[in-house]
Amino acid sequence: MDKNLQIERLITSGLVAVIRRPEPERVDKIAAALADGGVGALEITADTPEVNRLIADMKAKYGDRLLVGAGTVLKLTQAEQAIAAGADFIFSPNLNEAIVDLTLKYGRISIPGVMTPTEAVRGHEAGADLLKVFPGGSLGASYIKELQGPLGHIRMMPTGGVTLANVGSFIAAGSVAVGLGSALVDRKAVEKGDYGKITETARQFAKEVSKARLNNTKGAK
Repeated sequence: MDKNLQIERLITSGLVAVIRRPEPERVDKIAAALADGGVGALEITADTPEVNRLIADMKAKYGDRLLVGAGTVLKLTQAEQAIAAGADFIFSPNLNEAIVDLTLKYGRISIPGVMTPTEAVRGHEAGADLLKVFPGGSLGASYIKELQGPLGHIRMMPTGGVTLANVGSFIAAGSVAVGLGSALVDRKAVEKGDYGKITETARQFAKEVSKARLNNTKGAK
């Protein structure tokens, strides 16, 4: 799929699920539950056992329903291996221009992590497709709104601390998407094999995103 179409697909969903160090045998059912709930992208963190095999497997099985990529990518070698496995995107908690360059070289979606306006501008100028504003929960939706004042041309997605209670505020503030960890992929639900709960939670998040976007549209008129 064309990279621009992939970005559009990610933004349309507005939801990127982050799974950190899951038991490899559970990833398939987690991915299916997320796809059923309307999540557009699945991020498997680079510190997960067998991460690159999992990326390749999930791409093969769910690539028509989910973008699949690597997260917490701190080293070039991690990015190279994930891209070789077929990762659609590379997420990092920090801004590393060398990783951005590599990701763009291979035509994949680059989403580095930033916190300050200076980092946001640097990331955008480096060519990043979206910017992961981290830690989102600590900074808050008002921080995104303030950044969007002078930097409204930069696509931002908060990650870390995004919940059902605040996701609407983040979208209303101008976020194009959000990254969701334990608030979506509840570890207890996974351990119990209650994948239906993950699907239902995903649908609730999708509903909140849609509601906030609709209100934004009405407010713009």
